Amino acid sequence: MSERHPIIAITGSSGAGTTSVTRTFSEIFRREGVKAATIEGDSFHRFDRREMKLRQVEAERQGNKNFSHFGPENNLFPELESLFHDYAASGTGKRRKYLHDTEEAAPYQQEPGTFTPWEDVPASTDLLFYEGLHGAVVTPEVNIAQHPDLLVGVVPVINLEWIQKLYRDKKQRGYSTEAVTDTILRRMPDYVNYICPQFMHTHVNFQRVPMVDTSNPFVARDIPSPDESMVVIRFAKPKGIDFPYLLSMMDASFMSRANTIVVPGGKMELAMQLIFTPFVWRMMERQKKARG
Repeated sequence: MSERHPIIAITGSSGAGTTSVTRTFSEIFRREGVKAATIEGDSFHRFDRREMKLRQVEAERQGNKNFSHFGPENNLFPELESLFHDYAASGTGKRRKYLHDTEEAAPYQQEPGTFTPWEDVPASTDLLFYEGLHGAVVTPEVNIAQHPDLLVGVVPVINLEWIQKLYRDKKQRGYSTEAVTDTILRRMPDYVNYICPQFMHTHVNFQRVPMVDTSNPFVARDIPSPDESMVVIRFAKPKGIDFPYLLSMMDASFMSRANTIVVPGGKMELAMQLIFTPFVWRMMERQKKARG
């Protein structure tokens, strides 16, 4: 953690909905005039798209049915921790981009599914913002979770997470239900061992819970809407959180535990704005004092 060079990390698995949290923070940064260095978790995968496919085929040939993007063998955990460590110490570090599609790849004249060269994090940024799979990973070799000043977990209930992944991969990427199901099953051991444990280390968790039947996610025709959901927001350390104010700002919200507030799904982004804007204010105030 660093007062001079703070880090915010959003962590959640594929299909969890971390993109909506990133959008909320982008709006806060724009409104508050905060210059953030953005890091995409996909850029710390070990292999590009083509190499990953080849290695998956080889792994399956050797009997490994659980080769996935979630585990340490296919990610650069030490390099990600080094980035966090270096940025917290001096506001510097190395980053690159993963080019997901043709539109992202065009400015770099590269193929989709490849990485850009490593480059220095831009100078004179106010904070580092990470969004991806592994912002709070702890293993015997690395402890990424110790570095961020604010760790946010995005964890829909598992059936909803699967529905969101199925919908995205089928509609946007053209995959079949069978192909997406195979991916979910292949990732399960790494999901249990490297994704779920992160949420013990997060400072705030957002878990969307559908209020409609999602008992068989593999036949769902659409994603339950925000208005068909509630969001459980858990604070690891509730001291300083103004729960009465949050409750007064969001109709139909309530406290389920001393550190947990439940809000209507349609109020999720409002809740994030109300919760995280003061966090950013405090970060910038501490930074200003630390820099003299």
